[in-house]
Amino acid sequence: MDLRKRNIVIALMVAMFLGAIEGTVVTTAVPTIVKDLQGFEIISLVFSVYLLTSAISTPIYGKLSDLYGRKNMLSIGIIIFLVGSFLCGLSQNMYMLIGFRAIQGIGAGAIFTVTYTIVGDVFTLEERPKVQGGISTVWGIASLVGPFLGGILIDMLSWNWIFFINIPFGILSIILIQKNLKENFKKTKHKIDYAGIITLSVAMIVFLNIFLSSENASYNHNIFIVISLIITIIFLIAFYKIEKKAKEPIMPFDIFTKTSTIVNLISFLASAILIGADVYMAIYIQNVLGFNATVSGLALAPMSLSWLIASVLLGKFIVKYGVKAVTVVSNIILLISAILLPTLGINSSLLLILVYVFIMGFGFGGSFTILTIIIQESVEYNKRGAATATNSLLRTLGQTIGVSVFGSIFNLYIVKYFTQLGIKGVDPSNLYKSTAYSSGVTSEQIKLSLNSSLHALFIIFIIISILSVILSIAMPKIVGEYK
Repeated sequence: MDLRKRNIVIALMVAMFLGAIEGTVVTTAVPTIVKDLQGFEIISLVFSVYLLTSAISTPIYGKLSDLYGRKNMLSIGIIIFLVGSFLCGLSQNMYMLIGFRAIQGIGAGAIFTVTYTIVGDVFTLEERPKVQGGISTVWGIASLVGPFLGGILIDMLSWNWIFFINIPFGILSIILIQKNLKENFKKTKHKIDYAGIITLSVAMIVFLNIFLSSENASYNHNIFIVISLIITIIFLIAFYKIEKKAKEPIMPFDIFTKTSTIVNLISFLASAILIGADVYMAIYIQNVLGFNATVSGLALAPMSLSWLIASVLLGKFIVKYGVKAVTVVSNIILLISAILLPTLGINSSLLLILVYVFIMGFGFGGSFTILTIIIQESVEYNKRGAATATNSLLRTLGQTIGVSVFGSIFNLYIVKYFTQLGIKGVDPSNLYKSTAYSSGVTSEQIKLSLNSSLHALFIIFIIISILSVILSIAMPKIVGEYK
């Protein structure tokens, strides 16, 4: 790999680090931000609005990068992200912070999409897994460094600096991208598919809001879900009709082949397992085994390590065995790791967890890396951005829907556990408050209820993993054999 390519890798990793670390740093700063700005009741919007705008902007950036070049669209996305970051740091109240987080999310949509598209353009088939693995590992590094960096900035300076610190890194990334990424791009006048952008965005906002809103089951909430689904379907039908007639559709339907559809479904399912593992393994380590947040973060580090190792090895395996074989094996490894999870109990050793997440990292590293390559190789250059963006969107949907559904099931099984003990009226969100203990609930029972609920989720992870294996086997072989 020559110097120019190395600089591009550094630029992409820095850009991805900006988007990845934002979540962990902000999570660390939440208690301080709420204390300073007030508004605990709307703190969840700080996260959900960022996720929402990044999801909406993802397919838009994908198509625009096909029309106007990857270099410019990624740079514009980073600039928007940095403007949002700067404004977040200047926020004087929670509403300002939430509004500026929305701007950040719009910029993040480019980082999460165009970055992987550039990898598909610049690097050879053998180089690609290694580069994608390195970029993906940034997420693991961010999860470890984020809380530590956030704590230092808050203690030594103020919470505002968790946003200001992004600016020099973002500028570095833009300089490296502009200087080293060469594009032979033909400048022509394009007709932007505004109608497609608006209808898809509205459909996404309404649909994702179902999962980002309160999970409390009530008659009014159920009506809200039904109405939201009807509105989503109406706008998706309108989007379909608009795209069929559009000269430059934001999401060309010919990118949806049998192979790409299967790949997107696997990406959706694997992303649901990934967010489930990240969230609920941390809960298991902290709330069931009793370790602190630092140990919890370190215990999940082997996943990032094995993810990188799998990505490095993939280059040779793809050329030798073909992408379908590698996809099937990766999903089988993911299934094996999911099958191991129910063996964890309230007295399991930390070493056992390290082994399990290490195995899981191999599955994720192989699966996500290879799926991105298949998507990019299945279309021509001028549709690669749209195809990669669609895959990124499905991953975001997998994580958003997954974490919402898992949360509902988790709470349901906590209540079910206490009901079976004859203890009624337990609120899962208030397990550690004095009201729970006054109802006759002991700390040991809380631990056992969490363990029981986690095992229910682990079984669901196994079922999802089985579906991923079946889909990978069903993938057409001829499309995936790239030499």
